[in-house]
Amino acid sequence: MTAAPTSTGVQPGKGPAPQGQAPRKVNFDLKQSGIYIAFALIVVLFTVLTGGDLLAPQNLSNIIVQYSYILVLAIGMVLVIIAGHIDLSVGSVVAATGAFAAVLMVEWDLPWPLAILLTLVFGALIGAWQGYWVAYFGIPAFIVTLAGMLLFRAVTYMILGNKGIGPFPDQVRTAANGFVPGFLNNVGLGPLGGADLFSIIVGVSVVAGIAVVQYRARAGRIRYNQVVDPAWLFSIKVVVPAALVMFLVIQLARFRNLPWVLVLLALLVVGYTLVTNRAVFGRQIYAVGGNLQAATLSGVKVKSVVFWLFVNMGVLSAVAGLIFAGRLNLAGPTAGNSFELDAIAAAFIGGAAVQGGVGKVVGAITGGLIMGVINNGMGLLGAQTETVMLVKGIVLLAAVAFDVWSKRRTAGAR
Repeated sequence: MTAAPTSTGVQPGKGPAPQGQAPRKVNFDLKQSGIYIAFALIVVLFTVLTGGDLLAPQNLSNIIVQYSYILVLAIGMVLVIIAGHIDLSVGSVVAATGAFAAVLMVEWDLPWPLAILLTLVFGALIGAWQGYWVAYFGIPAFIVTLAGMLLFRAVTYMILGNKGIGPFPDQVRTAANGFVPGFLNNVGLGPLGGADLFSIIVGVSVVAGIAVVQYRARAGRIRYNQVVDPAWLFSIKVVVPAALVMFLVIQLARFRNLPWVLVLLALLVVGYTLVTNRAVFGRQIYAVGGNLQAATLSGVKVKSVVFWLFVNMGVLSAVAGLIFAGRLNLAGPTAGNSFELDAIAAAFIGGAAVQGGVGKVVGAITGGLIMGVINNGMGLLGAQTETVMLVKGIVLLAAVAFDVWSKRRTAGAR
């Protein structure tokens, strides 16, 4: 008499993992991890080609300060792209908000904190204007923001009267170009020289935070018997980023300490990562971009989500406008030219999908850093402008082609 098959379908001798022990599996997602491997290879390549100059303390500081406004824009842009839209106007909004801030601070002599607040409100109103036409009137974001690119460039010329306005208050210039003061004495680091102890403590705290978050996430998956990485692979995924963070902090502390814009970027990355991973609004962004019809049927207020995404993009554009104007100590009518292209490229290189529904804030930051390293590295090598543009275009095309290829490969495997 033949025994009836079990309802679980588990083969004899190959039962499920014991309670409380999640199955271990080497989980390597090329689509998610490829961007970080590519970034590491690009850094190694330019480090060798420049004889180590790329990773010199002063040069690392220059990369962060010079590309900070692009990284701020990339944070907002990746959220817009995840929702299935695009924003071509951010460069013009950067110029318009920088001009608006210059008039408030320089010509009207308003206190700089009040001027910054009003500039952020101005950026939010610009975002609300564009968000209304996209979300509630139904015009494609490509058309609305293309019009906004022209409209807000014209607004910039009208605000400035076709002239530059400056200089900005010392506090604004310090925020854009300055460094965190050394609160503790320097400590010796052997052949590396000395570095501010406070900055090193900050770096250690960040590393500890990364380790705790990763450990708690892994422990949570184990409790629910989900597949997790083996202990050795988990350790590598924690130790390698921690070592990179500490290297960056020590190198910056050896020069003139941590740039203020790096502190701002760190706060933005942490905040927006929490929103996208933990908040309901973040989940709704992915739902809207992943499957608009399903999101609508599940009760997501799609129009509201899209509207507030553009408001957020306007605010971040104002932040970038303040940083850029403060760095130059001048608000000019041509500020922000092609910033939208760099921000879009950063998001796509960082893993955002052309169709929407996929992308990460950390990935967009990594994509922006790749563009910054390419610009800086080729500048150190004395490359011509057209060569730099050629390489950046190839990198962007390769990133999008890889995204399309991986989707086809996944669909073919089903």
